[in-house]
Amino acid sequence: MVGEDFCFETKLLHNRQKIDPVTGAVSVPIQHASTFHQTNLDQFGKYDYSRSLNPTREALEEVIAELEGGTRGFAFSSGMAAISTAFLLLSSGDHVVITEDVYGGTYRMVTQVLSRFGIEHTFIDMTNLHEVKHAIKKNTKAFYVETPSNPLMKVTDIKAISELAKEIQALTFVDNTFLTPELQRPLELGADVVLHSATKFLSGHSDVVAGLAVVKDEILASRLGFLQNSFGAVLGVQDAWLVLRGLKTLHVRLEQSQKSAMKLANYLDVHQLVEKVYYPGLKHHPQHHLQKNQAAGSGAVLSFDFVNEEALRTFVANVKIPVFAVSLGAVESILSYPAKMSHAAMPQTEREKRGIKNSLIRLSVGLENVDDLIHDFSQAFEKVRAKQLVLQRGES
Repeated sequence: MVGEDFCFETKLLHNRQKIDPVTGAVSVPIQHASTFHQTNLDQFGKYDYSRSLNPTREALEEVIAELEGGTRGFAFSSGMAAISTAFLLLSSGDHVVITEDVYGGTYRMVTQVLSRFGIEHTFIDMTNLHEVKHAIKKNTKAFYVETPSNPLMKVTDIKAISELAKEIQALTFVDNTFLTPELQRPLELGADVVLHSATKFLSGHSDVVAGLAVVKDEILASRLGFLQNSFGAVLGVQDAWLVLRGLKTLHVRLEQSQKSAMKLANYLDVHQLVEKVYYPGLKHHPQHHLQKNQAAGSGAVLSFDFVNEEALRTFVANVKIPVFAVSLGAVESILSYPAKMSHAAMPQTEREKRGIKNSLIRLSVGLENVDDLIHDFSQAFEKVRAKQLVLQRGES
């Protein structure tokens, strides 16, 4: 295979999709055809209808499978389409153990959709293996792991969870959106299904919505492929091409963003207006050593608590460089408010139970000069401090 012995950053550019075998083009052709001519009544060709297989989508699926170390990849119309289709591997009466501070869309899918079809769930602190073992039931068929978790950046031991799953013949799903195969390879640690919102770091430019799944076992791959075709939430060819293009710069983007995230985390960690920083790259993070052992880095996403919600609101109103928006993993830095964005589907009582406060903000670090970001944050913090002084004077 092309690139079999190459380093990861080289594989991003030099893989089986490097050159179009028909024309020699160095860009994957975009095949818009919805249907394909068949020359034989009894034996169809490789492609017949683009929901089932399309050459452009297939190229992306092959690339992500190679990068994750899997046998087959699957491209979907969104991250939630990938997650939802993977959950269709379960049946009525099954039970899933799931990371407690999981992405709000996944929480909504599990609590409001899967539950209607008789699939049970238990949310648990996946960092506590004793609690995970205690949550296992006779009908547990899957463990859903998000690591680092969104938005509290908890780190789960993928290998340990995968071993638990294998003991009871259950599947392990891992959402690898935050770290990508650049930094973390769940399949190599024993996971069965790796999931991505390719909207984020993999494409990296805030211009496409996409989801990916990768599996290693051929039988499981056939089952997931059947579901992809049956459910039909496949990725369009234009979007598949955009993800392929974004992948080529994944290494340099993530390397720079991660470096800046570490500097920002250290800056925020000692700031008087910040109560707590959640980032596994910090040495005092509870799972710092686990993160170092199972991944090649800590990624470019971090969260931090302000002293109160009013301070957060003032900060967001005055910060200038980051985009204040849903999503993450783009070339521009993005500030998100979990309580009303990523985790809006989660009731406030459930959010607070998990430690997702109204004073929590999530930051996805982009490619801006980190000193510019720190300067911008500093001036916004000064506005927060000035407003606090005004309020204190008014109270006195």
